[in-house]
Amino acid sequence: MANHKSSEKRIRQTKVKTLHNKYYAKTMRNAVRKLRATTDKAEATEMLPKVQKMLDKLAKRNIIHKNKAANIKSSIALHVNSL
Repeated sequence: MANHKSSEKRIRQTKVKTLHNKYYAKTMRNAVRKLRATTDKAEATEMLPKVQKMLDKLAKRNIIHKNKAANIKSSIALHVNSL
């Protein structure tokens, strides 16, 4: 258990940030899942830039790793081009 005031505050802040990051990571996963499930080329090409933008923002803010963002962007681009 934390003994210092500063460490107690750090625990509180970490809990809030973790919840915030989980929300955005889950939102991103749902968006990617929705894009991969799409079979309509027009709808997929419309969704692609939005999902890529979301991935870039999350990578920039260190919610996901930049290489993971790049890998996901590559795979969804391949999916959209194959439709």
